[in-house]
Amino acid sequence: MKHLSRRRLLFASAAALAIALVAPPSAIAGPPVKEAPAKGSATGTQAPSPEDPAFIPWVLDGVDDMYRGRSSHGLMEMKVKTKHWTRAIAMESWSLGEDYSLVRIVAPKKERGTATLKAKDDLFTYLNKTGRTIKITGAMMGSSWMGSHLTNNDLVREHRLADTFTYRRATERETPDTYVFELTPKADAAVVWGRVDVRVRRADLLPTEQIFYDEELEPARKMTFADYTELGGRTVPSRMRVEPLDGSGEFTEVVQRKLELDVDIDASFFNLQKLRTL
Repeated sequence: MKHLSRRRLLFASAAALAIALVAPPSAIAGPPVKEAPAKGSATGTQAPSPEDPAFIPWVLDGVDDMYRGRSSHGLMEMKVKTKHWTRAIAMESWSLGEDYSLVRIVAPKKERGTATLKAKDDLFTYLNKTGRTIKITGAMMGSSWMGSHLTNNDLVREHRLADTFTYRRATERETPDTYVFELTPKADAAVVWGRVDVRVRRADLLPTEQIFYDEELEPARKMTFADYTELGGRTVPSRMRVEPLDGSGEFTEVVQRKLELDVDIDASFFNLQKLRTL
């Protein structure tokens, strides 16, 4: 089984609290991004019946796309707690499709201006303190991104739940208010999880929780969603928390404060000069 960062799967499932954040330069990549047709419950289109085979992939696409438009601009806060320290930062982000994004720290003051730029498979970081621009190499991809439980690898690789996993409704674990989908990686999927459980609300099909199991099918990590509110013209969970299930008490939590979708922005915005001067 090929290796893929566990944290990538965690974060990509939330699809935009940070991936809509981070993605890079037209100075490196070329033609404008084509607008992809919207999928899933995030579009507001009518869901298939729960008995329809198309229902589960439709819902999973909605989970992937709930913060994503053709383009986006957002403000968010991230809090990271480890065994040894706690860190909080505020960030502003721009994205275009799934390939381009730019995220800049706006607070605290001592870190303001530090930024990450992603263009397709290329990733750059600008360190405001030293004025250096660093291209993230293969050896650095497993390093923590901005001190969080996410890695640089998480910001580059893409996958969709419905494409990566086979799925079924776990009706025996559902409640009157929620559906539960049990996802098993396909034979050729480059993932390390043995299973992922996705719980969504019946009322609007928005996620409430995801549990990630290791290859021995022991629960390893949990992602929870909360504080549902209207952002970017749609109802979304504005708070996402990722925590290892090892009793350490560590977590990374992202709170979306502002989200604008389909903003007027093109690929020329995402370049190395913007990374340094924005």
